[in-house]
Amino acid sequence: MKNIVNFILVMFLTISTSFAQNLIKGKIFDSSTKEPVVGASVKALGTTAGTTTNINGEFALKTNEKINKISISSIGFQTLEMDYKAEQVLNIPLEPSVENLQQIVVTANREASLRTEAPVAISKLSSTLINDAKPTSMYEIINKTPGVVMMNYNNEQHGMGIRQPMGTAAYFLYLEDGVPIRPMGVFNHNAIIEMNVFSVSSVEVVKGPASSLYGPEAVGGAINFITQRPTAVPTARVGVQFDNYGYKRVQYGAGATVGKFGLYLGGYVAKQVNSWQARSDFDKTSFNARAEYKISDKTRLVSTLAYNDYYSQTGGSVDSIAFYKREYSSTSDFTYRKVLATRAKISLEHTWNSNAETTVTPYYRNNSVGQNPSYSIRWTTGSSTAKGEINDNSFTSYGVLAQHSQKFNFLKARLLVGGTYDYSTNPYRSYTIDLTAKLRADGKSVEKYTLVKENPDVFVAKYDAKIYNTGLFSQFDFEPIQKLRLSLGLRYDRMAFDYLNYLDNNATGTKEYSQVTPKIGATYDLGNGKGIYANYSQGFSPPGLTAVFRKTPTGSTNPFYYNLTPAYFDNKEVGGWASFLDNKIYIDVAYYEMNGKNELLSIRQPDNSTDYQSAGKTLHRGIEYGITYKPNSEWFIRFGGTNAVHRFIEFTLSTRASDVVKNVNGKDMPSAPSFIANSEITYKPKWAKGLRAAIEWQRLSSYYQNQINTVMYNDKTAFGLSGVSVLNFRAGYNFKGIEVFTNIMNLTDELYANQASRGNNATDRTTYTPAAPRTVVIGLQYNFTGK
Repeated sequence: MKNIVNFILVMFLTISTSFAQNLIKGKIFDSSTKEPVVGASVKALGTTAGTTTNINGEFALKTNEKINKISISSIGFQTLEMDYKAEQVLNIPLEPSVENLQQIVVTANREASLRTEAPVAISKLSSTLINDAKPTSMYEIINKTPGVVMMNYNNEQHGMGIRQPMGTAAYFLYLEDGVPIRPMGVFNHNAIIEMNVFSVSSVEVVKGPASSLYGPEAVGGAINFITQRPTAVPTARVGVQFDNYGYKRVQYGAGATVGKFGLYLGGYVAKQVNSWQARSDFDKTSFNARAEYKISDKTRLVSTLAYNDYYSQTGGSVDSIAFYKREYSSTSDFTYRKVLATRAKISLEHTWNSNAETTVTPYYRNNSVGQNPSYSIRWTTGSSTAKGEINDNSFTSYGVLAQHSQKFNFLKARLLVGGTYDYSTNPYRSYTIDLTAKLRADGKSVEKYTLVKENPDVFVAKYDAKIYNTGLFSQFDFEPIQKLRLSLGLRYDRMAFDYLNYLDNNATGTKEYSQVTPKIGATYDLGNGKGIYANYSQGFSPPGLTAVFRKTPTGSTNPFYYNLTPAYFDNKEVGGWASFLDNKIYIDVAYYEMNGKNELLSIRQPDNSTDYQSAGKTLHRGIEYGITYKPNSEWFIRFGGTNAVHRFIEFTLSTRASDVVKNVNGKDMPSAPSFIANSEITYKPKWAKGLRAAIEWQRLSSYYQNQINTVMYNDKTAFGLSGVSVLNFRAGYNFKGIEVFTNIMNLTDELYANQASRGNNATDRTTYTPAAPRTVVIGLQYNFTGK
């Protein structure tokens, strides 16, 4: 009997040991960001056993069969095969793949999906690209997107152009993890200065109207900044950057996941003193935090906090005399911009089963932008006096975003439904300042403005508004036949605001804009890494409140712009993608035609003030293309470009008999180059692991400076090309976590403008926003990765 018991005990221990030896556990994470890779496939080669990673990148694989080797794969990463030894707990970094097509994106459909299943033009700027770029400002990575140009106005200030002229239109949307960083109605093209470039993990850019999912302002496109998640393994990084013009920055980040809780903290402190441009000192403190708590295998909480404190002197634009002499003096020594922005949100994410997910996200925003802007100085040619203004535009928002995704067994269908509600208070104050103007010898331009007096009781605009934004959206995707996937989207938006306009005899009232915006799209998989798509979508955007409540020019029949109407856009688009030579070459192409109606445009007046008009018809048409070529593991070449036309079809400038020019029908819109390109060659040699070097070319063709098409910006730059042609060089070396890098921007020291504009009057002169001369950035960073 005793022998039988011993035999059974030995057999039990043997079986238990066998099972223990065949349990593989570990974490899989992005080698660049150290973020967990969700849904990665883990297979025991030579067996039928396999599993996938959870939300924290963890996996547990059990099998009775002997395991010698495992394979790990995930969309957007290079497949990895590795030997396995019993009783190992694995921490496995996956290398991001460099191709642009086979990636997971979240912005196109509001949840993770294959790029090739989205019937839109979307580009993803990966963590590897961002890490290699080591950007000082966001424009350095955004401009790598085909069809997009972000102008650098220095000190992180910027303008944007997505299927629109550069910096002149407000028809795009900035998102942070899928939530707009500003409420509808309080637009600011400079809003990226309210963000933390060092804590951005990746960026997704949707081009063309995305209003059916994200709301009215997403007309030209939407840019979604995806922040860094808590890392799967303990990490820390700290570094410094500085350049040859007095810029200094200290940056830091740290993250870890312990059990059910994960945390990431990151930010930087930047300072600029005595730069190449007068009046350009600035300070910025930027901080982001993200915490994740896994309540259960199906439920988690995600909380984020963003804080940005910014102050900058603003040198403003210069005239032609100063620009071509490279005398980057400032005509005003009193202008500034200051921003204090806080955003917080918490998301409850629940997976009901493999086919159903729900997310509810309450959020809070508190924001203030105060400025004495140089662009608001109003001066008439020859005058010895001028006017300026000091303003403050603030808002406090409370909102909630909720959505539910449901997959069905028939036709591979998926239904997304959701809604958003946003309540914001928005006080605005703007008062005048008196200036004197010291003229140049010719009397046609100003050498220097001097602040004489502030007039805090003489208002340009003064109002209080309560904004109520409501949106309901849905999208239904299905495959009626194999390889053909259709997408039907619909959104209803209502923007209403109660107002008290102190300058209109304390007038009170309510104004409302509402619209239903549809989208229909289709993708067809041609096989072998090739496919095509098409979509029709509409865009809708009400005017911003700062335009509605600003006084109209003297002589207008209405004292305020109460009658500004929303802009409407119809967009038709076709495109496709293809890979060749065993995935060494990838091509992505999109052709679009977007027709605008009642597009809100500003007409520059002789004194540099602005007359807003919301009327007429416009055309935006172009072809965008991106090409990447990776012949081997050392070289990577990419080229992205667009050829486009932005044109007035019908647009009345004036109905006054005394004005010579009545309309600009058929003329090109200003600040709209017909060709934009960004190309880069990157080299990471095998013989020096950790070394990288890249040369980048930014190109903008000539463009008209004014609406009547009489003056072009066509200066010669690198390679003798007219417009903008600039080279940037980047290099870095990483050895055992210590990283040394340099970015040389404007390598050949070209003289060029980030923006050149002029009014339509014969007496107007061009104003230039000068670009930086050759700038050498040097950085040192230490990166720690634990186990």
